[in-house]
Amino acid sequence: MRPLGKVLCATGIIAVLLAFFWKDTFNPESLSGARVLLTGASAGIGEQMAYHYARFGAEILLTARREAVLQKVMEKCLTLGAKKVFYVPADMSSPSEPEKVVQFAVQKLGGLDYLVLNHIGNSPFQMWNGDVEYTRWLMQVNFFSYVALATAALPTLEKNKGSLVVVSSLTGKIPTPFTTSYSATKFALDGFFSSLRHELIMQKRNISVTLCILGLIDTDTALEKTRGKVYLTASPAAEAALAIIQAGASKVQEVFYPWWLQYTCSLWVLFPCHRNQVLQSYYNYSSP
Repeated sequence: MRPLGKVLCATGIIAVLLAFFWKDTFNPESLSGARVLLTGASAGIGEQMAYHYARFGAEILLTARREAVLQKVMEKCLTLGAKKVFYVPADMSSPSEPEKVVQFAVQKLGGLDYLVLNHIGNSPFQMWNGDVEYTRWLMQVNFFSYVALATAALPTLEKNKGSLVVVSSLTGKIPTPFTTSYSATKFALDGFFSSLRHELIMQKRNISVTLCILGLIDTDTALEKTRGKVYLTASPAAEAALAIIQAGASKVQEVFYPWWLQYTCSLWVLFPCHRNQVLQSYYNYSSP
């Protein structure tokens, strides 16, 4: 059988198995009154998640760097049906900020049922340029602050049988061009939180960990950075946000959006011989 035939055959088998075993356990009513700390809430996927949580009647603490934008998101959340909404501006490049944010959220909401980690630092879509200091900074924003936030929130999440929801990327499963530092932070998230999930289960601590693997999403920032550089169609941010919320509420271990990314990751492992050539064909690059 030719490589393409093997790929199509494997894809069909995986699709049938997933369709057979998949069960949607999402209960929208479970989010009414749920206490949610949402990071990266001022724009993009985070903003859309804020609006979805508001429609479900959650109590929300929003955080991001830009206070003026956060205030506007908060006001819209209130009009959409959120029971309570607070915000706190925070810069996650500062190691002291994560613990302060969690303490503020617990004070305002009386505890947490969901910690949704979604913020990211600015990442250029380009070849590696040797900037090690930038990579250190990005690791602080995209990885170490996630660890610090989760660590500070574990006691209240355990008390409330809560959920950790970690927004990651396909670049944390499959290394892709133009994303060296960004991909490194996402692989770190996968390793840390997948390992933490095992430990929480072994310790019988009732905290779920959901890792969300996203493809290219049609946020303004992502579209601007990738325009003319990739042969891919971006998926809607509002749908991605809803998929993340449903997965967290259902306490699934991983969710892929769009759904076919799960097949892509499986095929990446099953067919190592041709995968680099196939991957690179989706990128527009001419050697200097």
